[in-house]
Amino acid sequence: MNGQNIAVGWPLACVLLLLACAGALVVWLGRIDGWRPTATAAVRAVVQLAAVSLLITAVLASGWLTAGFVLLMYGIAAVTSAGRIAKAGALGRLRTVPVPALSIAAGVAPVLALLLGTRVVQAQPVVIIPIAGIFIGGAMMATSLAGRRAYDELRTRRGEYEAALALGLLPRDAALLISRPTADQALVPVLDQTRTVGLVTLPGAFVGVLLGGGDPIQAGVTQLVVLISLLAIEAAAVLVTVELVARRA
Repeated sequence: MNGQNIAVGWPLACVLLLLACAGALVVWLGRIDGWRPTATAAVRAVVQLAAVSLLITAVLASGWLTAGFVLLMYGIAAVTSAGRIAKAGALGRLRTVPVPALSIAAGVAPVLALLLGTRVVQAQPVVIIPIAGIFIGGAMMATSLAGRRAYDELRTRRGEYEAALALGLLPRDAALLISRPTADQALVPVLDQTRTVGLVTLPGAFVGVLLGGGDPIQAGVTQLVVLISLLAIEAAAVLVTVELVARRA
């Protein structure tokens, strides 16, 4: 291992290639989807992590570069989520970007500001980047799920939406009547992860602190901060997403 937690070398490359091919093959044989999305995701992960690994040293040396990197993560998350939502709503991606952009910011910005302002999280690049990445990723996932579900409900229950309009409800209120009852499904992943942490799974923040040489108590505290923060972040993101979708219905 040579002091490393993961042995880097040809065996690692072969294992990763085998796993990526296995995932794509299973998806294709099971007719869940084509093999290309899985293979493309694996290739993108390799390229993106390689780029980040090369850039991270320079980024961590500057507060401005750290802020720029966080904004870059935020922008990519908004565009990615917009693509998912646009597909469900049969809309253009650029037209949909404001929905995830506002939703993700509404969840992440106040929570990150609170943690940094109270110094629960130290204002150091090496701390801010992974924490912000986890928060933005969680908000992105919740926003995508909430937006897709809201548009699916409005499409499949269009008759109920039009009936609500006929009864005198405003378009926003009619849309919320249809889409709000299922919005909680976007919170299922974070709720399940929080409920079962330590019993079923050991999430990334916990494992990361341990692999970095921290003690189990510090790892547990770090993971607790992340999970409770994600509950607030994703709840806010889902609320804003459903509201914005209803206003655009």
